[in-house]
Amino acid sequence: MTIKRPGEIEARKIMDDISQQADAGGGSGRRGRGERGAAGRRAARTGGGPGASLPYITRRIGSYEVLDEEGLELIERNADIILDEIGIEFRDDEEALELWAKAGADVRGSRVHFPKGLCRELLKTAPSEFTWHARNPERSVHVGGKATIFAPVYGPPFVRDLDGVRRYATIEDFRNFVKLSYMAPSMHSSGGTVCEPVDVPVNKRHLDMVYSHIKYSDKPFMGSVTAPERAEDTVAMAKLVFGDDFVENNCVTLNLINANSPMVFDGTMLGALKVYARHNQASVVSPFILSGAMSPVTVAGTLTQILAEVLAGAATTQLIRPGSPVLFGTFAASISMQSGAPTFGTPEPSLVSYGAAQLARRLGLPFRTGGSLCASKVPDAQAAHESANTLNMTLLAGTNFVLHAAGWLEGGLVSSYEKFMIDQDQLGMMQRMAEGVDLSPEGQALDAIREVGPGSHYLGCGHTQAHFQTAFYRSPLADNNSFEQWEIEGSKRIEDRANALCRSWLDHYEAPPLDPAVDEALLAFIKGRKDSMPDAFT
Repeated sequence: MTIKRPGEIEARKIMDDISQQADAGGGSGRRGRGERGAAGRRAARTGGGPGASLPYITRRIGSYEVLDEEGLELIERNADIILDEIGIEFRDDEEALELWAKAGADVRGSRVHFPKGLCRELLKTAPSEFTWHARNPERSVHVGGKATIFAPVYGPPFVRDLDGVRRYATIEDFRNFVKLSYMAPSMHSSGGTVCEPVDVPVNKRHLDMVYSHIKYSDKPFMGSVTAPERAEDTVAMAKLVFGDDFVENNCVTLNLINANSPMVFDGTMLGALKVYARHNQASVVSPFILSGAMSPVTVAGTLTQILAEVLAGAATTQLIRPGSPVLFGTFAASISMQSGAPTFGTPEPSLVSYGAAQLARRLGLPFRTGGSLCASKVPDAQAAHESANTLNMTLLAGTNFVLHAAGWLEGGLVSSYEKFMIDQDQLGMMQRMAEGVDLSPEGQALDAIREVGPGSHYLGCGHTQAHFQTAFYRSPLADNNSFEQWEIEGSKRIEDRANALCRSWLDHYEAPPLDPAVDEALLAFIKGRKDSMPDAFT
């Protein structure tokens, strides 16, 4: 039994007739163009089905800006003061200190002081745009310019599983999130450390993680940064997939290099950065900011510190290999001044991200920020509104690379299966939002307006029949039925529907093809590396 609201019956009947005509080959009279028949049309109007792939976003909407020229110049001047007078710490890396001394910086112990303009001059060799290659060339993405790329949650040691249990993550969870990222149409990368698999030794788990990205997805992936040798292993495995020369001349991994804010780069991050830069792989230099603890409480002060840290870290890549790709990154959140806990979806971090995006564009570097961030412990209303506030800002800021786009829960401590499914639905909406307003003759719809005239409706007109399949985004999770129908179907909350959809996706997962010889070579490399060292869990 289906219960409809008053006034719905006629509209539903007309739309059902249109749908039947279209699925039978009627309606617009067009089939195919890459997606064939009814299944293709259904995928298009729901943001794609599992395994369908929507291209990376090319934004056709403007970027929102919060700083005028005077404000931008003020932030830049203050950042130059930090770099010159206060300096940036480069700890436990003598090579980096030597490189900066040769470049003309004033090195005092582990503190580097930068003459005005030195970092900006070095960054002139960094590309403003580049291609991040996937092993499936059709999944390669553009980084920079008007492009936006979504990647999943990164780093949590815990998961909230499909039975509602919060527990430590395993390698099986890791594989599942890679599979889900592969299947999510609006996810353009399978990401990096989608969760931390604590059931695998610390010194060996990076091998299983990188292999999972290669085996279970054919989208672009991120590399390991937890030690320089693990970055070397990532590059070596990438070369088994893409070939030595290709890797040395093209970007096949994007790698997260966090500043240890305030104003410190440690040996671990610098070591990984140097490995990737030497091999022409992209580094995302991201100050990790909790305002009030790791930066000043003010937006302007935080932006000043972020810019100084990025300038120093990003310019280091050009000392290693001029022309190697690097992104201006930031992770900005505020804290509760009562408890010290991080907060998300609040106005001040959004202002920081908007301003940082402007500063990145002035530097000519691609920009990373944002995601679907929240502090909630479960995928509830708090999680939804905090994530939506962050995600909308992320798109409107003109962000190029979006980490933590789906699955983030509990301030980044948890990767949530249900939250991932809810977030990826929102990403489909962002993809549609970024298309902007269609001002073509079809978009103007004057023929439809003439056909219908005053006092009628558009449900059955030719223009609606031609475009109804893709006219509006159709969520695979939102319930828009009547209250009575919702009750009949089990009174399911969106978390319940997300749970069922996630189980269905994983049940129907099919791995993308991988050359057996490449797979064999990867497994042999992994075995050799694992056999070369004892297990370590610290």
